[in-house]
Amino acid sequence: MSTIPKVLIIAGSDSGGGAGIQADIKAITFFKGFAMTAITAVTAQNTIGVQAIHPVPGTIVIDHINSVMEDLSPDIIKIGMLTDLDVINFISENLEGYKIILDPVMVATSGDVLVNDDVINSIKVKLLEKSFLITPNIYEAEILSGKKINSLQDQLEIGKELVKMGSKNVLVKGGHGNLDTIHDVLICADGNHHIFESKKIKSKNTHGTGCTLASAIATNIAKKIDVKESIKISIEYVQNGIRNAPEFGSGNGPIRHF
Repeated sequence: MSTIPKVLIIAGSDSGGGAGIQADIKAITFFKGFAMTAITAVTAQNTIGVQAIHPVPGTIVIDHINSVMEDLSPDIIKIGMLTDLDVINFISENLEGYKIILDPVMVATSGDVLVNDDVINSIKVKLLEKSFLITPNIYEAEILSGKKINSLQDQLEIGKELVKMGSKNVLVKGGHGNLDTIHDVLICADGNHHIFESKKIKSKNTHGTGCTLASAIATNIAKKIDVKESIKISIEYVQNGIRNAPEFGSGNGPIRHF
């Protein structure tokens, strides 16, 4: 029997290769996992911004998911950008029993809003309670909670609220803040929490960091590494990727995955 972790990614495609499915596959491959995909949207984007979003019809996304589930038996499911209410309903009703890592992609690094309010509300109501771990950045945590984050204490309190909303574990990422030190706050269902502290790297090359981090965490959890250690390993991976970024494009460039 293979010990290679199998990860199903349900997320959007990034034509620029820095984020979305493309970043997910690279991160999973780096950690010696096997990536499978269900593409929810085809985006036209580059380092400057998002020029167009073309949602994939829900029936096609569901066909992708069913095809993978019927034969390949993923060890874990990583969810990124969602655009279709039927797909959210399907995930909620049919993927019970699988560990789900939900990266609630709502806003791109460039600031472009990627999903509408109906999708956001459906994610809150139907997917948080199904998730083993959610990984919102500060902006996404504010959207999900309806409250502003202005401090580390706010990150902790809102993380606790998101746990109460159903997710077993919550990682509120602090990389979008303006401080020299990044605080990523993990809150667990048992009430314990842990703060991961890292030095902020001054770089414009941060496109796809959220996608990359969530997929790295998912792959490590699928290897039976505990949540806290999986997050630690994955943060270090992303930090190294930013530090050694290839300087592609004129805007927010991608990190180095390999």
